[in-house]
Amino acid sequence: PRKNKPFVALNCSGFSPELLESELFGYKAGAFTGANKDKKGLLEEANGGTLFLDEIGEMNLDLQAKLLRVLENQSFIKLGSTTTSQVNVRILAATNRDLKEQADTGHFRLDLYYRLSVFVINLPSLRERKNDIGLLAEYYLKEFARKVNRTNLKLDEKLLATLTKYNWKGNVRELKNVIERLVILNDGEVIGTSQLPNEFFIDSTNINPFD
Repeated sequence: PRKNKPFVALNCSGFSPELLESELFGYKAGAFTGANKDKKGLLEEANGGTLFLDEIGEMNLDLQAKLLRVLENQSFIKLGSTTTSQVNVRILAATNRDLKEQADTGHFRLDLYYRLSVFVINLPSLRERKNDIGLLAEYYLKEFARKVNRTNLKLDEKLLATLTKYNWKGNVRELKNVIERLVILNDGEVIGTSQLPNEFFIDSTNINPFD
C-alpha cells in the first residue's frame, strides 16, 4: 500500500544531534536562533510512506527515545512546539554496527533495538559473497560506460579474477569506485588489471597486474 507514497532517506551520521533532531521532527518559528519560519521535518515529509534512517547506530540516546515514541504511537512534538503531531510512517533502518552488542553495552537503547528488529535483513560483506563481485562489477561497468558513451567496454577475465580475490574493506562502495576509475582511465575496449590503483594490490593477495 505504500509503494506509491513518499520514500524519504536520512543519513544519521551526517548531522550533529541538534541538526538531526530538527531534520527529523521539524521545528516551529522561533524555536532557536535562525528559525524564522516553521519547517516540516522528514517524518512529516514521509507521512503515508516510508522513512529510511541510514546509520541509525550513530543516533544519540536522547534522540533514540524520541524516535521510539514515534514507533510506538506515531506521534512526536516539533522543536519549539507544545502540540503533538501525528504521522503514519513506516520506518526502515540500516547500520554497520552490531546494535544488540551496542544495546548490551549501553550505547543503544535496548527497547528501540527490539522495536526496530521486528524484521531484520543481514547483508554479508562483499568479501563474504564472492559470487556477487563479478555481477556487480558488470552492472557498474554498464552504468559508467553509458555515462561516457562507451557502451562497448568489457572487463577481461584476469581482471574479474583479480576483483574476486580482493578483500573489499569498503564493500560495494569501494567496488563501484574502482569500476568508475577503470572506465575513466581505460582507452581501449577491454579493461584489464593494469589500471587498478596501487593500494589495491598492497592491501590484497592478488596477482601482479603486469604478470
